[in-house]
Amino acid sequence: MLFRLFGKSFQKLSSLCSVMKPQVVFVLGGPGAGKGTQCTKIIESYSYTHLSAGDLLRAERAREGSEYGQLIASYIKEGKIVPVEITVSLLRMAMEETMKLDEKMFRFLIDGFPRNEDNLQGWNRVMDGKADVKFVLFFDCENEVCIERCLERGKDSGRTDDNKESLQKRIQTYLRSTRPIIEQYEKEGKVRTIDASRTVDEVFADVKAILDKEG
Repeated sequence: MLFRLFGKSFQKLSSLCSVMKPQVVFVLGGPGAGKGTQCTKIIESYSYTHLSAGDLLRAERAREGSEYGQLIASYIKEGKIVPVEITVSLLRMAMEETMKLDEKMFRFLIDGFPRNEDNLQGWNRVMDGKADVKFVLFFDCENEVCIERCLERGKDSGRTDDNKESLQKRIQTYLRSTRPIIEQYEKEGKVRTIDASRTVDEVFADVKAILDKEG
C-alpha cells in the first residue's frame, strides 16, 4: 500500500531512470562509525550526492502533514528499523529528484541502508533494473568507540536517539541485522572495508584511495 501512495511521484520521474541508472554506493557501519562525516568529505571532492536513510526518515517524521511521522518516531525512539516500504520510497524519490535537477548527478552515497535482510529484499524488489550498486563502503569501528562518539555528538545534535539506552539498542540491532548484510556483500566481492576508529583525515585518506581506484 505504501508504494502505491508514492506511485504518482514515481510515475512523474520514471523516465529519468530509463536514461541513466543511479550508480549507488551503500555506506554501512555501526552508529557513530563516522559514516555521515566521511560522506560529507566525499561530496566535497567527488561528484556524489549523499543520501542518509536516517536523515530522510527524520525529515519525513518532522514534515508537517506526514502520515508516517508518528510511526517513524516510534521506531527511531526504540532503536528499531523502520519498515522498508517507507525507506525505499524516500530513497528512490530523493535520487530521482536529484537527477531531475541535474542529469549529471547520478552517483549516490546511500548512508545507513540496507540495515537488514528485509531492507535488502525491499531494495532488490523495487530497484531491480533501476539502479546499480557499485560496492559497499564499510566503516568498521569498535562498539565502545561508536558509543563514545555518539554520546559526545548527542550533546549538540538534539537527536533523541543519541543517548546510552538507545545506543545500546542500536548497537545490538546493528550486530544482529546489519552485519549479516555486509557479510553477504563480502561473498560477492563488493565490500571495501575501512578502519574507522582512527582520525577523520586518516579514514578519509583510505576512502579517497578506494574511490580513486573504483572510478
